[in-house]
Amino acid sequence: MSTFTIFLILIIIVCLLLVLVIMVQNPKGGGLSSSFGGGGNQVVGGVKKTGDFLDKSTWTLATLLIVLILLSNVSLKGSYGQADSKLLQGDDTETTIPETVPEEVPEQVPATDVDPTDTLN
Repeated sequence: MSTFTIFLILIIIVCLLLVLVIMVQNPKGGGLSSSFGGGGNQVVGGVKKTGDFLDKSTWTLATLLIVLILLSNVSLKGSYGQADSKLLQGDDTETTIPETVPEEVPEQVPATDVDPTDTLN
């Protein structure tokens, strides 16, 4: 399994978690914190201010996603950049491209003296 594949799997997991965290939030400020009694300052399950936790986790996951994408880009360039081109290796053998010349060049047909005002009636 290549490094890029590992990064790709991690990116997919972080994206799914980010979607889950965003869907739990309520755009009007309620969300998960209001469903546990309406107060954001109450301690529910050991978490104080659930809204703040969701907000911080959203920013953390978004930052982690950007970092993973940048690292995957570096690993992708690293894995494909190892193969050197034959042109860069300084290969002494030259490949010649045969020139193709047509066997016969058609002759130009001379223009006839045609009167443009003459009609074929």
